[in-house]
Amino acid sequence: MSAFVDWYNHQHRHSGIKFVTPHQRHSGAAKAICQQRANVYEKARQAHPRRWSRSTRCWRQPEEVWINKPPEEPDPILALPLTEAV
Repeated sequence: MSAFVDWYNHQHRHSGIKFVTPHQRHSGAAKAICQQRANVYEKARQAHPRRWSRSTRCWRQPEEVWINKPPEEPDPILALPLTEAV
């Protein structure tokens, strides 16, 4: 399990966080990595504009990232008061 967790956090690039690792995201390196990617894409677009039909990919990091985001409103069933068993 520890090998999987190490791979997941340090090697696997996640699409939800713009193809950086969770470690890069948590350490603060993701913004610089994504800025460098944006620069590379823009230079390629300027060098070969006919290859680009639209703007380049947005490499901005999302403000918030969740694995399982809690619901905005509590589940009405879970909000019911607990009763004592008799």
